[in-house]
Amino acid sequence: MTFSSADCEPDKPEYYLEACDLTCVRDDQVLFDGLNFRIGSKQVLLIEGKNGSGKTSLLRILCGLGLQDGGEVKWCGESIERLGAGYHQHLAYVGHHDGIKRDLTVLENLHMAQALDQPGRLTIDQALEKVNLWGYEDVQAHALSAGQRRRLALARLLVTDNCLWILDEPFTAMDKEGIADFERLIATHTAHGGLVVLTSHHSLNCDGADVQRIDLS
Repeated sequence: MTFSSADCEPDKPEYYLEACDLTCVRDDQVLFDGLNFRIGSKQVLLIEGKNGSGKTSLLRILCGLGLQDGGEVKWCGESIERLGAGYHQHLAYVGHHDGIKRDLTVLENLHMAQALDQPGRLTIDQALEKVNLWGYEDVQAHALSAGQRRRLALARLLVTDNCLWILDEPFTAMDKEGIADFERLIATHTAHGGLVVLTSHHSLNCDGADVQRIDLS
């Protein structure tokens, strides 16, 4: 089964990510067992739970970066293991580590992201304005504050074309304004047919988005 970037459009209601009877065991401890969910276009899945409950492990499984101990993850009805690159070309993952190159400037980081992926709907200038990094183009990433580096990591989502965003605590180190800004970006992404899976200790306020919740505690 193959997909093209054109599949990520508001009129594609069949676009979905599915977890089927997922089980995860780490250090002889069952973090979750028989976990099932399905998230479709224009939806957000918020994964909640106390520290150590398996939130990051679940995200890594959904990304294909970690192995489950039972069950299966499916993208539009097909196993992500069988799809391989056909799945990952639609996936953008931002983990605890920002994934940015600190010896590169803000602009160089975003150019590199575009070179490794398909360009998104927004230009780099537009993305920088959206995340309030306008004017920082030539600043090396190591000179940014923790919150600014997080904004830069999230700006990579805006300059590339990925339907599925998987985000591990995306609001870490952000102030209230930054959180509100990114909630609006999530709402815009889902309004255009995107899907978002994220963990957060913050309540989520994305006007117009269909937010589903799973608590792993």
